[in-house]
Amino acid sequence: MLVLQRATHVTLQLIAADLVDLDLTVSEINALANLADGQGRTVSQLGAAVGARPTTLTSVLDRLERRGHITRGARPGDRRSVLIELTESGRTTADVIVRAFEDIEGRALRGLTEAEVAGYFKVLDALIEEGT
Repeated sequence: MLVLQRATHVTLQLIAADLVDLDLTVSEINALANLADGQGRTVSQLGAAVGARPTTLTSVLDRLERRGHITRGARPGDRRSVLIELTESGRTTADVIVRAFEDIEGRALRGLTEAEVAGYFKVLDALIEEGT
């Protein structure tokens, strides 16, 4: 069964369609979504959260920085680490992204029973745990 792969593919298609006006790649959307909680992250931390190596993430961060969505600066207490933080523009864009994900999830869960929704979240939690 490739249900997870199909669901992932459809989710990415839906999010890309819903956010087409932002003119962002799926990788850029993923990075901003992971920064949406307002917590700055090092490149390594963000790479782990988005599932990308820091070297791969660099080009995504370059584009987001050029667009004014993030800043990169020294991490307090550890000048060797680069801290990635959202700008005001980045926060606004990340909020739009989070709302789009919530909308897609809400549409997918509409009509399910409370037990079915609980099962859905249990599966997602298990997948997250597997990846950490």
